[in-house]
Amino acid sequence: MKVVFLGTPQFAQTILQSIYQSNHQIVGVVCQPDKVSNRGKTIFCPVKQFALEKGLPLFQFEKISRDGVETLTDLAPDIMVTAAYGQILSQKVIDVAPNGIINVHGSLLPQLRGASPIQSAIMQGFHTTGVTILKTVYEVDAGDMLLKKSLEIGENETSGQLFERMATLGGEAIVQALDLIEQGKAVFTPQQHQEATFTKKIAPEQERIDWNTDVKTLHNLIRALSPNPCAWTTYMGKRLKIYSTAIADVQTDAPCGSVVLCDKSNLVVACKNGALSIKTLQIEGGKCLDIKAFLCGKRFNAGEMFL
Repeated sequence: MKVVFLGTPQFAQTILQSIYQSNHQIVGVVCQPDKVSNRGKTIFCPVKQFALEKGLPLFQFEKISRDGVETLTDLAPDIMVTAAYGQILSQKVIDVAPNGIINVHGSLLPQLRGASPIQSAIMQGFHTTGVTILKTVYEVDAGDMLLKKSLEIGENETSGQLFERMATLGGEAIVQALDLIEQGKAVFTPQQHQEATFTKKIAPEQERIDWNTDVKTLHNLIRALSPNPCAWTTYMGKRLKIYSTAIADVQTDAPCGSVVLCDKSNLVVACKNGALSIKTLQIEGGKCLDIKAFLCGKRFNAGEMFL
């Protein structure tokens, strides 16, 4: 089938690559407009980089529903695919292709509809998640489902690690879905809307660590925000980003946020109902380091506070 693909970040690029390597023909790629860094450098998203590398027709619309309908129609796709594109699609866009649009969503719908399903699965302590291929309708993640694929979430797995595995799984799922549609074997199942749960974009106020939080909840938050935007605390007036932790096998009644243990390879900080062993971190002005490398140049004393 002739496919127009809409997506922007690395998650989408992995899925685009799977379609590119399949028997389906990509007749157009759409991604968000370029961004400009703080230093004035133009930044190309991963999907644009891939499209340019492979010589695929590339389009970037400020507002696709306003500016893109005619262009998409001229491409005459059989179907369109979205994965983390980043814009809401009008009904006119949805109706461009005879087979409509199918979306790769990073959860087992109807759970975790919305903007942050992968991070939210970790934040909420899920042990299992997956991807859903669904029909795009003019309501967020509410369309009929074609197929689902699930996977287990590791105990200490970060969202960055999970994103990579989910993207690979999504790539497999989207090619399977396109094959089913082409063969006339696709069966779409309505969602049980009364069972739907919803997610929102990660808010800046979620990023600062509150050490008075339950140990499991805090561990899940840090995993969910790693590597981006990353949870942080402060030490001696400097911001300290924490990328990975493990729940420490210690019992302590030390104040929340205080250092319980620091030796050559361990940094353990108290929180509610337990303590966290910090595994990867970055102090303001420094590099991201694993804990052993970090403690070669810096030690903490028991009782010192993270705020």
